[in-house]
Amino acid sequence: MKIERLNQDKIRIFLTFDDLLERGIQKEDMWREIPKVHELFSEMMDQAYTELGFDANGPLAVEVFALPAQGMVVIVTRGKVNGRPEERALEDEDSDEDVYELEVTMEQSDVVLYAFRDFEHVIDACKQLHTAGLSEDGRLYAYNGKYMLAFEPAGLELARYQVLIAVLAEYGEAASVTTAVLDEYGKVIIPAKAVTEICIHF
Repeated sequence: MKIERLNQDKIRIFLTFDDLLERGIQKEDMWREIPKVHELFSEMMDQAYTELGFDANGPLAVEVFALPAQGMVVIVTRGKVNGRPEERALEDEDSDEDVYELEVTMEQSDVVLYAFRDFEHVIDACKQLHTAGLSEDGRLYAYNGKYMLAFEPAGLELARYQVLIAVLAEYGEAASVTTAVLDEYGKVIIPAKAVTEICIHF
């Protein structure tokens, strides 16, 4: 589990599938109101307070993005529910237990996204993908001092999908951001057919 602060009232939590499995939670469980998910959320908020001093009192907006190969990104925003300013729930004042007033939205992302520290690693990965016949896709971004390759492997047969993930994981690491964040805060270097373009020029 990795937690980072986006601003004073917003944090991002990256959960790997191993994080979920260790707690006996399936990806589909994140959509359900079950005790294990509540325990996980309490654990995340405890860790956010310990590491970042993020106090989760009051209303919280929670966005969960399921990523196909990497895990889940959970964005927690403090202080507004349904666009209202913070109104602390009464039970928070009277109860010994932590009670969160949550507004949860879920999104399933079909984008595979990997981060690379060095452009040489991007080139090496693209050459391997080209050799494997997986050069018809890809967007390349620059974000936070790293290069990010994004793929939308919809319709890709399982064996080829597994090759894609294996190559990307060899040279990069699964990214804990979404393409929405990259589109807003990152810089698009190659908007389409990034693997082909990189292999042609490098």
